[in-house]
Amino acid sequence: MHQRLCVCTTMRRATRALTRAYDEALAPFGITVQQFAILRDIQRAGTIPLPRLAEGLVMDRTSLYRALPPLEREGLLVLESPSPRSRTATLTPAGQQRVQDANPAWEALQTRILGAMQPGEWDQMQSSADRLATQLSSGTL
Repeated sequence: MHQRLCVCTTMRRATRALTRAYDEALAPFGITVQQFAILRDIQRAGTIPLPRLAEGLVMDRTSLYRALPPLEREGLLVLESPSPRSRTATLTPAGQQRVQDANPAWEALQTRILGAMQPGEWDQMQSSADRLATQLSSGTL
């Protein structure tokens, strides 16, 4: 019987390769794939409370809060505190434009990656990864 590779190592290797590919595709727009995801989620929501944004991105709040200041300094989003215990994020017109400009590069890479897969392969991978994440998060595995 051959020894299987570690599930975590295999998934991390794939994640690093994907992140690198997306970062390269988005580099001409001055953003990383993480920043693109943040901007796009804010764009979809309009104004969004930061805890809800972190939850939607499946990021811990600390990581999200560290990722936001560079985007704010570039004028891509505005952070506001409507109450002492609440902070929200809203895209600026420059942020809206950045997402719009970068989206075709993101779409092109998505199309290339999905085109390299067999029919149904991505749906199966996504379903398996989602199920695994849910089980691990809920403690049922």
